[in-house]
Amino acid sequence: MFAPHHAVAARPDLPHRVGPDATALVVGGGIAGVSAALVLAERGVRVELLEAAPHLGGRLGTWDRRLPDGSEVVVEHGYHGFFRQYYNLRDVLRRLDPDLGFLRDVGGYPIASRPSVGWESEDFTALPRTPLLNLVALVLRSPSFKLRELRHVDADEALAMLRYDPVRTFAEHDHRSAAELLDGLGFSDRGRAMLFEVFAHSFFNLEQRYSAAEFLAMCHFYFTANPEGLGMDAPDDDYRTTLWEPFTRLLEKHGATVTTGARAVSLRPDGARGWAVDVEGEPARHARHLVVATDVPATRDLIAASPELVAAAPGLARRISALPGGEPYVVTRLFCEGDVDPGRAVFTGVTRERVLDSVTLFHRLEGASARWARDRGGSVVELHSYACPPGESVDELVVAMREELAALWPEAADLRVLHAESHRYANAPGFDPGYHLVRPGVLTDARGLRLAGDWVASDVPSALMERATVTALTAVNDVLREEGAAPEPIRSIRPRGVLAPRT
Repeated sequence: MFAPHHAVAARPDLPHRVGPDATALVVGGGIAGVSAALVLAERGVRVELLEAAPHLGGRLGTWDRRLPDGSEVVVEHGYHGFFRQYYNLRDVLRRLDPDLGFLRDVGGYPIASRPSVGWESEDFTALPRTPLLNLVALVLRSPSFKLRELRHVDADEALAMLRYDPVRTFAEHDHRSAAELLDGLGFSDRGRAMLFEVFAHSFFNLEQRYSAAEFLAMCHFYFTANPEGLGMDAPDDDYRTTLWEPFTRLLEKHGATVTTGARAVSLRPDGARGWAVDVEGEPARHARHLVVATDVPATRDLIAASPELVAAAPGLARRISALPGGEPYVVTRLFCEGDVDPGRAVFTGVTRERVLDSVTLFHRLEGASARWARDRGGSVVELHSYACPPGESVDELVVAMREELAALWPEAADLRVLHAESHRYANAPGFDPGYHLVRPGVLTDARGLRLAGDWVASDVPSALMERATVTALTAVNDVLREEGAAPEPIRSIRPRGVLAPRT
């Protein structure tokens, strides 16, 4: 009953490829934009992919850096977990390697707090993969569950996770925050911190401004209806080597044009030709179909700078202008002399620190970082704050994260940092209470313009990179429908919880 099913099934009765006149523009070169452009190109659509940055990748982008010791390294935007229920993302990645040989098992997924707190670490990767059995095993094994404490848990609030329904849950819970939901659950302080707060932060939102309905949807997608377990993979080398250079070659092989350093400055209807995209310092591009796959700030700016689009689709413009952004977040990559304890996990979630939310040991994960560390007897450690405190500089936040790491892992205090590559970003989506009903979906009231990204509403259970891929394929399928071709299949976990009332 928990096996993945097809949200969109194949149609062998329809043509696989479109006619010779189909054209499309895709704005944005992250996971969503590349997925849309690639599948459209495979189906015979003449596609140009426009990316403002000098490289593809979006929030998985990379850049070169020369370190003080003279070595050249590739630095990434930050760690991303490729969970195994990301069926559609993995289907796109199989275009690069059918066996996904470039992904490696990250291993455990511990949640830790500093020793002075006195809480034993949790690790959810050893739980059974079958939903419901995983909950039973969690209750039996986890130090966060004590029978005397479970008596105080509000069963109705707790069962809302198993009653998830994409309509009913949002009608009943979208008006309040995840913090209110967690307050109502009645779990112990340890249980709340270890099981829920660290999970909520992973979506770049504080629980005080994160919709309770969105939180329940994520519990459904990652745990209560997920038949793959919480194991996750990650590329075995930097994203440029494993993803973006191979994707560029594959796009060009299928006839797509990949243009980086091309910033779209406005969109406008183009009569019978479809759409025009004005590009900074370059001629406008024209195509029948348009997919906008940029992040929240870039999408807001682009629509606001497109008066003809605003006039043609005022409803879309209002929704886009009101889009909430997630919390600012900080990533620092530390190139160090020395290493942490060999028993430390590759990825560790951190709870109850003011700034630090996760630690990733890239020299135990990624080929290029491993080579750099081996040559210098060092380590490459990434610290991530998913929702950093406001009003502090990046340098202050990095100092705080390093102090919190030393409190978490005492041996980290002895690391000598040769270089810290640190950045603060504000491009994650927000999922504020009460916004669900007006969140834009893939299809818009501007004919021929589709949206894609991890912030776009979708009926298919998904999040983060998988949401980006699902919305991209949904946009592709609308193009293929108009062109008379068969849809691209979309797979999903079951859309409703095991205890959701049947209608």
